[in-house]
Amino acid sequence: MRILITGGAGFMGANMIPYLLRTYKDIEIVNFDALTYAGNLESLAGVADDPRYRFVKGDIADARQVDAVMKGVDLVINYAAETHVDRSIIDARAFIETNVNGVYNLLEAVRQQGTPRFVHISTDEVFGAVLEGESDEESKFEPRSPYAASKAAGDHLCHAYAVTYGVPVIVTHSVNYYGPYQFPEKLIPLFTMNLLEGKKVPVYGDGLQVREWIFTEDHCRAIDLIVQKGLVGEVYNIGTGYRVPNLEITKKLIALTGRDDSAIEYVADRPGHDRRYALNSTKLRTQLGWEPQMSFDEGLGLTVEWYKAHRTWVDRCRTGEYKDYYQKQYGERLKTV
Repeated sequence: MRILITGGAGFMGANMIPYLLRTYKDIEIVNFDALTYAGNLESLAGVADDPRYRFVKGDIADARQVDAVMKGVDLVINYAAETHVDRSIIDARAFIETNVNGVYNLLEAVRQQGTPRFVHISTDEVFGAVLEGESDEESKFEPRSPYAASKAAGDHLCHAYAVTYGVPVIVTHSVNYYGPYQFPEKLIPLFTMNLLEGKKVPVYGDGLQVREWIFTEDHCRAIDLIVQKGLVGEVYNIGTGYRVPNLEITKKLIALTGRDDSAIEYVADRPGHDRRYALNSTKLRTQLGWEPQMSFDEGLGLTVEWYKAHRTWVDRCRTGEYKDYYQKQYGERLKTV
């Protein structure tokens, strides 16, 4: 089976690719990534020489490139996305290009080439703030940031292509991921590194915004199961039920890094900051039999230890030196479609 992973050099793609190569012997993986600021091939150094793995530099917002790389593909898993809410508030253009136009290009290529299956990775943020209860797969979309709106638009395109053209697409909505190789702009890696370096951590508002969390390996297993057993045209929520305020996450990280609460710096809240997210993942659990295996505290401890042991990786992300690293390491393999 030939699998196309879009955005494979990003955080979740860089966890999914090694997972698939460990789990299955008879697969070929093509990693298609534009290598924007968050795309880091150093995260995939462990599989770079695997003959079943190939990297192709390209952008899902470029229809010509998408058409070329999709040829002969049996499965597409679309991780390619602009995901950082703060960046979307400053300038949403890249979010529209990737999360809307890019999804359109993928859907068109799947439709035109008859690709057997397309799994689109989306987010719980499309449902907006959920002050009480949970969002299930039928809940109304109420995105409240440019990022969330762009993801919702991509999801709607997937639904429309499934209904209108019979495109074999499955959409997933996930809670917040955490684990190794996450670009150090997101809460857990940013706060971990600040705390390890003796810096303060910026907590938005009162820090009581509630988020639900999933460890990377559990998410990889969920996507694998959805690929194997999920029904075309369906939507599956991927959630753990573990919901906690950001301030509590911060205090857990403080404890794990040996700091104290004086490291907390409360800052002005983010515009349009959703107060709470909560996904109902009953459908995935009852119909496909998935359950998370990693407890949050265990996964958080493993994540902090990973960042302690990989400070050079973080430094290269911050300075941009990782781009020089992969140019030297990959050389001719940095081919563009």
